[in-house]
Amino acid sequence: MSALFCLWQDAMNLPFKEILIALVILTVVNLLTFVRLRQQLPVTELEFFIQLLIDLLCLSSVFYFSGGANNPFVSYFLVPICISAATLNYGYTLAITLLSVISYSLLMFFNVPLPALSPHQHHAESGLNFHVLGMWLNFFISAGLITYFVVRMAHDLRQQEARLTRAREDQLRDEQVMAVATLAAGTAHELGTPLSSMKLLLKELSDEYQTHSSLQQDLQLLQQQVDHCSAILRNLVATAEQTKDGTTQAETVKVYCNQILNHWQLLRPEVIAVIEIKGTDETQKCHYHPTIAQAILNLLNNAADASSHNIQVKITWDAHHLYWTITDEGPGIHDDIAVRAGKTFVSNKHQGMGIGLLLTQATINRYGGEVRLYNRKPLGAVTELSLPLNSSDINT
Repeated sequence: MSALFCLWQDAMNLPFKEILIALVILTVVNLLTFVRLRQQLPVTELEFFIQLLIDLLCLSSVFYFSGGANNPFVSYFLVPICISAATLNYGYTLAITLLSVISYSLLMFFNVPLPALSPHQHHAESGLNFHVLGMWLNFFISAGLITYFVVRMAHDLRQQEARLTRAREDQLRDEQVMAVATLAAGTAHELGTPLSSMKLLLKELSDEYQTHSSLQQDLQLLQQQVDHCSAILRNLVATAEQTKDGTTQAETVKVYCNQILNHWQLLRPEVIAVIEIKGTDETQKCHYHPTIAQAILNLLNNAADASSHNIQVKITWDAHHLYWTITDEGPGIHDDIAVRAGKTFVSNKHQGMGIGLLLTQATINRYGGEVRLYNRKPLGAVTELSLPLNSSDINT
């Protein structure tokens, strides 16, 4: 606009042809960028950085033909710096800042001079003066402050947005967990009556068909399964009573892990696993909520469901954390499931509902732990679990 005004008023002798070429190039690039933004493809930081470099080059060309550092609009170099600081990472912003300072510095010595814009036009001396140097120093300090503070603020804002996103995901997951817990409590209460009826019927059938040996074996197996279901319900109630005041018994890490593994091998006798337990301190104790053990059992059962052979379980710990690494040779984890694992009901099994992984992730995260799942080459999956051993190590 300023160049058009000067051309219309014939106020000064500008090289309008060269300036117009630079402005046309800048306009064409901006129009192409506008068309590009209307597409669904994501805009990368490198692409945005290149766009700012083109803007910086065009600005440098315009200022070169219009007085260089004496041009009153030369501080417009701060605009690409501000945009980069607010949107790009520190490396790209630092590059834009350095290139802007270099362009400004070169324009102090290399430019097409315009007497009307020169602050010493009425003096006989030539070269730099304190006014031009002051403008350059002001630009240098402003560019440095913008690069540092705006980048820090933009980084903090992005981190805050990421934390809010995680909080919303955790809230959604907790709502799903609460819904499952409510349904589970009601289901556990309702299961008591049919289990009692099944026990009576099995006892009557066993007394009535005592002479049928093959039938007696089937009835005994059914009785064992019913007793197992009853035991699960009793353990559920006992666990709730044990932890209603928030207190559990502390024990050594090795004993705690062995109890979980023994219970898992009792539930899954067909599993062939190589187990390694090694910690820095054998006397190190842990103090976990009973739901943590169930969460670890869910991870072990997932590995067993994927491949009952050649499962590797490695358990280590230090003064602050307990680590489980579970490796199987199953089909692995689909990419879409790996992204949504632990956030909603997803499953890699044909008849799975995805509840186990959701509850596991929610339980582990609640007590400051972390679960990671990724594929293993050439086949299989790896599950990594990290749990704090002390309450002071939990990140709240």
